[in-house]
Amino acid sequence: MSKQDGMNYAPKGKPSPVVKDGEFCIAAIALNHGHIYGMCNGLIEAGATLKWVYDDDEKRVENFVKTYPGVKVAKSEKEILDDPEVKLVCSAAVTSERCPLGIRAMKAGKDYFTDKAPLTTLEQLEEAKKTVAETGKKYMVYYSERIHVESAVYAGQLIERGLIGKPVHVDGFGPHRIGDPKGRPDWFFEKEKYGGILCDIGSHQIEQFLFFCGEENAHVAYSEVANYNHPDHPGLDDYGDAIIVGDNGATQHFRVDWFTPDGLSTWGDGRTFIIGTDGYIEIRKYVNVGTNDGTTDHVFLVNKDGEQHFEVAGKVGYPFFGQLILDCINRTENAMTQAHAFKAAELCVRAQMQAVDLSRRYK
Repeated sequence: MSKQDGMNYAPKGKPSPVVKDGEFCIAAIALNHGHIYGMCNGLIEAGATLKWVYDDDEKRVENFVKTYPGVKVAKSEKEILDDPEVKLVCSAAVTSERCPLGIRAMKAGKDYFTDKAPLTTLEQLEEAKKTVAETGKKYMVYYSERIHVESAVYAGQLIERGLIGKPVHVDGFGPHRIGDPKGRPDWFFEKEKYGGILCDIGSHQIEQFLFFCGEENAHVAYSEVANYNHPDHPGLDDYGDAIIVGDNGATQHFRVDWFTPDGLSTWGDGRTFIIGTDGYIEIRKYVNVGTNDGTTDHVFLVNKDGEQHFEVAGKVGYPFFGQLILDCINRTENAMTQAHAFKAAELCVRAQMQAVDLSRRYK
């Protein structure tokens, strides 16, 4: 897993299979974002069998096969969708193309697992909802900054145990390193394709708020974006923030940006603060900044019992992937409800749509 580039974030955990070899076959279609490797890693560790891969770029397929040597290379998307053994299609397509692919997969009788953001418009959202209702298939989302980060998983467990009381506010910080812009694909800078910063990496933050605060519905109270330092790429938002208010009264403020300095040892100092009625939690996901110890996944808990610091890397695992496999088999919703996946998608699109563009004021 690359610590320098979030686009290639692909955690590896301990194998914890919930099915036997060959019992649950998956396929990867469209490898445009490196998150496809994290998605496949998590499912394979949970027992899935990666049977097929397809992409229209031979180089991307070649690199994928080097990582997963047993996978078969399909000649077309249709070859995968026509295979009755394939139960789940995984994709990290260009963001604006994720929903159309998901609809094709569901209509072919497959469950669908897409990288975040799962779509870029409210029209796509309505089409996805309609297809889920018609087919009974799943449209699941790789919100990796919660489901594939052990410290975030552990924080959720602490909240479930009631150790900070009822969560009332979340502050989320999702800085990312952009690196050399020449190393990014063209679509990364085209807003109609990547959706804007609040739709893209902001989706992680909104999903975490809904999960940690147990919110089923919320609205965007305020949002803003800017292009402060990339005049050569006017379609790029390099900064964004928003305030979200849940129907149960909980609130969130989050900030996302592409300003991680080169001196940081990893691609972003992602942090989350969760305030409850009886305590609070801080999550330091990818770096314990300033310590130079190379450790990740720090959780700090403060409540009536005092101050506690948990180092959980390698100790918690990633239960989402096994739960997702069993959900597909049993038609349950233990990994993530469909309503939750869609609500996070809706809010990130709405946040982007109504965002004030600060760069027009900034000189």
